[in-house]
Amino acid sequence: MKIITDLSEISKPLKNVVLTIGNFDGVHIGHQALFNQVIEKAESIDGTSVVITFEPHPIRVIKSNKHFPLITLYEQKVELIGATGVDTLICIPFTREFAAIPARTFVKEILCDQLGMKAIVVGQDYSFGRKREGDIFLLKEMAVAHGFDVIISEWIDLEGGRISSTEIRNLVREGGVEEAKKLLGRYYQVRGIVIRGRDRGGKLLGFPTANLTLYDELCPKGGVYAVTVEYQDTTYQGVANIGYSPTFDNGEFSVEVHILDFDQNIYERPIRVNFIRRLRGEKKFPGPEALSEQISKDIEKARELLSMA
Repeated sequence: MKIITDLSEISKPLKNVVLTIGNFDGVHIGHQALFNQVIEKAESIDGTSVVITFEPHPIRVIKSNKHFPLITLYEQKVELIGATGVDTLICIPFTREFAAIPARTFVKEILCDQLGMKAIVVGQDYSFGRKREGDIFLLKEMAVAHGFDVIISEWIDLEGGRISSTEIRNLVREGGVEEAKKLLGRYYQVRGIVIRGRDRGGKLLGFPTANLTLYDELCPKGGVYAVTVEYQDTTYQGVANIGYSPTFDNGEFSVEVHILDFDQNIYERPIRVNFIRRLRGEKKFPGPEALSEQISKDIEKARELLSMA
């Protein structure tokens, strides 16, 4: 996939462009369906499939005090979009100046004249441009004059509900990682660097843990989870604890992962953690021995679940 990070990089129109536009936070199965439609239409006209997104998220520019946590930061979003088979990703730097562009100007000067758009695939409630003045009705009106198709994508409903990034965000926050997987089409993942912790996991409890400094903004609800861990192109099973370690009364938030059957030194190394299922909430135990006994049970349960995942 070709990645374009500034519109100035495009000196002449691409070939028969079919595109979709959005923030695509989470790159969930609804987004993936849009991308598939873009790819299919592009193939049918010997064209170029294009996804346009923005960085930073527009709401962080337009409403600077409203910073909800993103499901996927830029690096992961690019990887996920690339995995769909799209030809080109255009990531437009979002500024207040860009936000002020009228919808008609955006369609004619950028999408049609600069990119060479022949078709656009959008959802039923799509809106764009200055003060969200553009919508599917404007697109259909302009399509006649400028010679492009407007393809309206149907909603994908799961169990009677529409898929949305907001719903996924809420599920992860509440520990519903299994339900989030259904909407994402994959397990929810966080990424981070392994740092030195309080050195209790191995010495005191008998279960060494990788303590993470997270890249991600969205962290699952506190508790114990069955997880898989990706490190240097290998996937391992594990158990993650998120929270404040109430047994030790230190009040410090941490994300710790005990990687099963693993004995490598990974300090200062990046790992990725996929959340499979929440096993239990955080609990204060009488002391380290009781906690260690519970961790053994958590590991046994995680092994059982992960063997079937």
